[in-house]
Order: sequence, then structure tokens, then C-alpha cells
Amino acid sequence: MQELQRILSKVTTLTFDCYGTLIDWDAGLWSSFQALLSDRVDGRRRELFDAYVQAEAQVEAGPYRKYREVLALSSERVAEHFGMRLDAGHREFLAQQLPAWRPFADTNEALMRLKKRFRLGVLSNIDRDLFAGTCKQFEAQFDFVVTAEDVGSYKPADGHFSRLLGGHVRTQEVIHLAQSPFHDGVPARRFGIAFVWINRYNETNQTVALPVGEFADLASFANAVGA
Repeated sequence: MQELQRILSKVTTLTFDCYGTLIDWDAGLWSSFQALLSDRVDGRRRELFDAYVQAEAQVEAGPYRKYREVLALSSERVAEHFGMRLDAGHREFLAQQLPAWRPFADTNEALMRLKKRFRLGVLSNIDRDLFAGTCKQFEAQFDFVVTAEDVGSYKPADGHFSRLLGGHVRTQEVIHLAQSPFHDGVPARRFGIAFVWINRYNETNQTVALPVGEFADLASFANAVGA
């Protein structure tokens, strides 16, 4: 916390991961797969999440594909894990539902408070058109957005952060806030960008990321910086 307070005087901009940090990714993913797989996933929520995260990481580790296709391929692998084969008509179900996934309860109020003091940006592993749907869920307007589609890669690759420093802000002027130390904290450290961990799930940091602050939610961070 002392480190966070020390650097705040130079900070003009906050950037955020979106899904899992601002948007309740867990709830959205769970409700979407429940609708698709029904009783096959009852009582197996943790298994579903683990299967999806693994599948998505494997797809994203290969050649760049638009996130729509990442969602489709990952969904197919998860369905197979639970003994079901997706037909062509269901490959797009996550892309269709994702824009309706809701923000966490504290997200909008906290963003509105932070907007009064800072420029706000998003660095997200998403396609532009999908984020355009999600953006309707937010009351605050973002000053800029960097998507995977813009840079042709997925975090924790360098693309998002290279674009951030190349066109939007200087290193000492920005704090990046995210739920995932692996996807966001590690590349932020490579670029010398201050990272704040929004640890919504009370997890343990098992990466080389070194947060300058850790908070249970975005509202707690807004309180800490006096927004």
C-alpha cells in the first residue's frame, strides 16, 4: 500500500482488464454453459471453469485467431470433456451471450468515481465487436481500448502493453488493474508498469508479478486512492 501511495502523484491513467475484473466472467461463463450442457455440469462448477481455462489457454497459445473462434474452439473442447459434441449451430453460443454478461456489483459506481480523477482504458483479450456489446454495460466512458484484435495476440503476450506505451501513456503515468496476475501482472512487470491486483476470488499469487496493491474489489481500490 505504501508503494501505491508513493506513485499516485504521477499517475494520470488507470487501465483495466475487463472479463473477470470489471465483468463477472465466472457467473457469465457458468450460466452460459448451464444453458448449453444442462445437467451434465450440475455440481461440477469448478471442473467446468478449470476445463475452460485450460482449453482457452491451449487455443490462444497457437497461431492468433479472433476471439470469436477462440470461444468456439474452447467451447467444443469443454463440451467434449463433459461427453457432448457441439453441433454447428451451437459453436457461437458463447460469442452470442458474452456481451450480456453483467458487471460486478461494485464496477460501475467505482468506475464513475475513478473517472473524475483519472483517464480510463481497457486492455482486453477480446474482439472489437464483442467489446462493443459489453461496453453498453458500463456507465463510465473509457478514453481508449486495446483489444487482442488490435494487436494480434493475447495477454500475457506483450502486444497490449506495447500498444499502451506506444500510443496512450508513459510508464510512470499508469496503473494497470486486473484480476489475473498471470495474464496481466506478469506482462505489466516486464514493461515496468505498476500493477494492482483486484483479487476478487481471494487467490494466492503464484507468479513473478509484484502488485503495488491488492484489493478485494474495485470499490476498495477507489476508496484507497480517495476517489
